[in-house]
Amino acid sequence: MWLLAISLAAAARVKDVTALYGVRDNPLVGYGLVVGLDRTGDSAQNLAAIRALANRLQGLGMTMSDAEIKSRNVAMVMVTASLPSGTRPGSPLDVSVSSAGDARSLEGGVLLLTPLYAANGMAIAEAQGSILVGGYSVAAGGTTTVKNHPTVGIIPRGGSVEVEIPNRLDITQSVSFDWVLDRPDFTNSTRIATAVDSALGGDYAEAVDSGTIRVQVPDAWLGRQAELIAAVDAVRVDVDQVAKVVVSERTGTVVMGSDITVSPVAVAHGGLTIEVNRQTTVSQPGPLSAGSTAVVSNSSIKVDEARGRIEMIEGVTVGDVVSALNRMGVTPRDLIVILQAMHTAGGLVAEIEAI
Repeated sequence: MWLLAISLAAAARVKDVTALYGVRDNPLVGYGLVVGLDRTGDSAQNLAAIRALANRLQGLGMTMSDAEIKSRNVAMVMVTASLPSGTRPGSPLDVSVSSAGDARSLEGGVLLLTPLYAANGMAIAEAQGSILVGGYSVAAGGTTTVKNHPTVGIIPRGGSVEVEIPNRLDITQSVSFDWVLDRPDFTNSTRIATAVDSALGGDYAEAVDSGTIRVQVPDAWLGRQAELIAAVDAVRVDVDQVAKVVVSERTGTVVMGSDITVSPVAVAHGGLTIEVNRQTTVSQPGPLSAGSTAVVSNSSIKVDEARGRIEMIEGVTVGDVVSALNRMGVTPRDLIVILQAMHTAGGLVAEIEAI
């Protein structure tokens, strides 16, 4: 079990906690074929890959039916990419390739030319190239060994933008810009507006609401809006965070912020263990007796109650709470219950989130 106490308040750049409204990435998706596999592709039961290969060959001038294709070296895949804002035709993209059938591995495969589509169905980019897989799958004598996920790979700079994408935000004509907070908070939006005003040397920024900071373009920056955006993004501000305790019962990890208010509380911790053992024995009759062999089941019950104790947990820092809980030897499951009980009792003024 790990107990971590971290400080959530830190100076961050505006670009780390906000995004410029109108500037965002766009997801792209497509489906294609991977060839060149070493009999680790889709099986013959997956007709989609066979049909896609037949259609691709027909487009290249070779007519073949589905029944004429018998291959385990082909796999149907889904191809995804993210289109950054401001890209131009010819800009390279990193693409991800994932098996859509029953292929065992994409190791050593090559993605054939695949169009990538936006959400509106428009073909924006295309992808092709050798796949890099961070794992492997080995089969021998009916035994299979798999490491990581060999059915997922990447093609660095394997995509290329083919269509001019109009920017939703024309910065050269804009007289104001909006920065949107990743996590809306009135304290942070006010702090950012104050920090931007101090950096620009005037009253140009305002906190519109908990999630938006609007910055007017000063007269001295007209015609240099891109430089203004870069200057605002580089402004540093002390970010305030909501007091929160994050617990993960699966991994036994607990992360707490240092700004959590802790009040004195008493915690009792104990346990009751009941163990039931069942043993099966064979009873043999004595020599020259008229008895017969019988199977006898013997059961025993053992009850062990750990000595419970009550301990006072108090202090002004989360480190005090961490030390006290460690001294009590709590398990991850018990720790989650204790934190929830402390929250209910008012001893832990924080939001508890389980992941």
